[in-house]
Parts: sequence; structure tokens; C-alpha cells
Amino acid sequence: MSSPPKLTTIPNVVKEEVIASGKWLKLEKTTYVDPVGNTRTWETTKRTTRQANAADGVGIIALLKRTLHKDCVVMVKQFRPPIGCCTLEFPAGLIDEGESAEIAALRELKEETGYKGEVVGVTPVTCLDPGLSNCTTQIVMVNINGDDLENTNPTQQLEFVEVLLLPLDEFQREIDDLMKKEKIVVDSKVYIYGMGMSQAFFKPNELRVLKQ
Repeated sequence: MSSPPKLTTIPNVVKEEVIASGKWLKLEKTTYVDPVGNTRTWETTKRTTRQANAADGVGIIALLKRTLHKDCVVMVKQFRPPIGCCTLEFPAGLIDEGESAEIAALRELKEETGYKGEVVGVTPVTCLDPGLSNCTTQIVMVNINGDDLENTNPTQQLEFVEVLLLPLDEFQREIDDLMKKEKIVVDSKVYIYGMGMSQAFFKPNELRVLKQ
């Protein structure tokens, strides 16, 4: 049985060459050195809109809170050409020049759903699909006071986005039911969030605790 190769090198990127570029995206050939010292190439997609010292965009987990109603997660359904069908996603968008993640999140939430909210948390910068792209995001948690007059009849600014309100304590079941009824693809971040909520609400005693 052969032994695994020795890791002798810190992996690093040697150079990046643009193969093709469009308005929003570009394709690059990335030359890099692997952990055993071999030089390799990778095809990488990047956004052309990235701002300095910022994530590419934000995703928004927005909770609508109303008197005598269950807390609901505000979701968006829209047609995505690369997938060829509708998707279920958190509201999201790119960070514009000069914006913080918080400001971008509140702007995108208003544009896509009509709701005005308050930021209650922001994640660090995280990657989206590192085997394909260097795209990054920050998830912003927002609370929406549904009893405020401006949130009782919100007006969207985007024509082709459908807003869905899914009860937090039934989130995963609602998603599963929707997938059975319609041809729709669910964003992986959304489904993972649903799995977490399901565990938290219905199976807290089954969560395994690591031994120290």
C-alpha cells in the first residue's frame, strides 16, 4: 500500500488570467501550486462588481413579527435563468459602492419585499461556492415590526419577485410542501436553515452534545 504524498508546500495562487468577461461576471484561468508542490490550473468565475474590502453581496433572514400571528420568515420566489425555473431564496443582493452590509440589506429588503426592518445581527464574510467562484456574502438578520403602518401593506419595487411568508415553526414543512406542488429549486442556504429550525423546534433533545 503506497503512502500518501508528503505535504511540503503551502498552497498559493501564482497568477490569474482573464479568459472571458461580461458586464457582471468574468471567467479566469487560475494557476496555483498544490500542497505537494505541483503547479495546476483551475477555471474560476468572479463578479466584476466587487467593491474594495467588502463582500460581493448580502443575504437577508428577515423575521416578520405581528401581534396574534406566528413569526414568519420573509422569502422571495423568482425565475432564475441559469436554473431554468423558479427558486425559493432569502431576499438578497449586491453591495453597492460605499454601502455597509447592513445598509445594503435594508435597501434590498425594501426593494424586493416592500418591508422596512431593523438589523439585529450580521455574519462575517462567508464564501458561496468556492469550487466555482470567489463570490462572498454576509448574512444579515433583520426583524420586521409587522404592526407598523408602513409594514401592514408593503409595496415592492421589483415586478417579477413574489413574496412568501413562511411560519418559522413550520418552515421546513412549508418548503417541502411547496417543492411537491411546484417545479421550484430551493437555495441550499434556505434548506439548511429550515433543517436547523426543525431541529431547534421539534428535536432539541436529540441534538448530540460532544463530550469534552
